[in-house]
Amino acid sequence: MRDYPKIWLLRHGETEWNAERRVQGQLESRLSERGLGHARRQAELMAPILKAENPPCYASPLGRAQQTAEIALSGRRFMTDPRLAEVHAGEFQGHRLADLQAADPEYFKRNVTPLDMFCEAPGGEGYGPFYARTLAFLDALAGPSVVVAHGLLGQVMRGIVCGLERGELAQLENGQGCVYVLENGMETVLR
Repeated sequence: MRDYPKIWLLRHGETEWNAERRVQGQLESRLSERGLGHARRQAELMAPILKAENPPCYASPLGRAQQTAEIALSGRRFMTDPRLAEVHAGEFQGHRLADLQAADPEYFKRNVTPLDMFCEAPGGEGYGPFYARTLAFLDALAGPSVVVAHGLLGQVMRGIVCGLERGELAQLENGQGCVYVLENGMETVLR
């Protein structure tokens, strides 16, 4: 297992589509009122870290992560990196999960975690390429960094840093309004 620099990882706040249980993937949905609260809570958690550590900050190019970064980083400059985009969920993007489950219940019996559902979606990116671009981002980090991204990307990133297998990382929580601190192959959560 490689030793990565310390990472403060933030998932974007709840979006309107999260609240509707609609698959976003790489489509756009704005933060809900609750999601704005999540980002403001992250700003409180990050303020002393940003002041004391002054780490470089990175964000996904997708709007929900950009909106979260603006708030959570209190207007601090951040770099956008396309490798931090959420997994492309193919034909599932834009559809409500309940509708997809009703249309193909067998698919959802085979793919029980969100990571599996979205990575195996017809016409989607797939787990291998998604993992590879997340790993490429991590391998490029030169020092302690802040990352504002997405739930499934966060699971994969956290799994890589902590040395987890796919089945293990797919079980990780996807909290919003918190900060995952990844250091020395371990994860702690600031709430």
